[in-house]
Amino acid sequence: MWAVLLLVLLFDRPSPDIPPTVSMTATDSTQRPFAIGDLQGCAPSLDALLERLPPDAPLYFVGDLINRGPASLETLRQVIALGPRARTVLGNHDIHLLAVAAGVRKKGKSDTLDDILSAPDSDELITFLRHQPLAIRENDFLIVHAGVLPQWTASQVIDLAREVESELRGSNWQGFLADIFGNAADRWHDSLRGIERHRVIVNALTRLRFCSADGVMDLKTKEGLGEAPAGVMPWFDVPGRRTADVTVVCGHWSTLGLVIRPNLMALDTGCVWGGKLTAALLASEPDKRTIIQVDCPQYCDPLA
Repeated sequence: MWAVLLLVLLFDRPSPDIPPTVSMTATDSTQRPFAIGDLQGCAPSLDALLERLPPDAPLYFVGDLINRGPASLETLRQVIALGPRARTVLGNHDIHLLAVAAGVRKKGKSDTLDDILSAPDSDELITFLRHQPLAIRENDFLIVHAGVLPQWTASQVIDLAREVESELRGSNWQGFLADIFGNAADRWHDSLRGIERHRVIVNALTRLRFCSADGVMDLKTKEGLGEAPAGVMPWFDVPGRRTADVTVVCGHWSTLGLVIRPNLMALDTGCVWGGKLTAALLASEPDKRTIIQVDCPQYCDPLA
């Protein structure tokens, strides 16, 4: 119940980490890229947001394109139709869909994936997702779905993501997904090999919210900053984080809300929960990171 109240409060107030100089309207940013928060099958909200963005601006989606919203199939097709203008990383819901399609994971009761799984072009849609990255480096921006472990550098994140991407694109992708899930893979060691190594990579890049100072992940807590269990903190607040020299762009954490800092852009503002869908200009100067948002209908009930 407290998590739900926190979620509502976060939607209704600006984040203290958003500079007051940030514009809330589009500027002369026609060819400069925007990052867009979690869609989760909210196609009408994506339509409304695209109408407010420069028509030729490159777009980076932070993952979770689908699931829980009413139009997963339409949303996925919208993103694909944007062509080379749009790039996306994979989120935990996208990987969940791949596992369901592979027959190695059951659907959840709140999943809205049937329209994709039963579509006549379902195989092509799944193939598209399998070939998307888990991390993207765009100049001084590092784009992931959830977060990065404090001991990883930006270049290391890209290299580790490529290991998983290679498995997802390979002929044994179904078998790989059968073994990739689980909370026990909660800490990184350079000596990790095989599926244990890949589990940690996937958990960090697609599920991370809180971790300890030495990078042990808490993969159960989903509430906001005020609900951090003892001994852990938001991954981006760990002292000495080795990706502090770039700006990490992420989503995944709707109870966190919008956070804009010089080295962090957290963009999941709870569209599917009745919050907002957010786009942010990827400007190197923090005070020029234009924020554009649209209000979203509530498609998913947090009390259900």
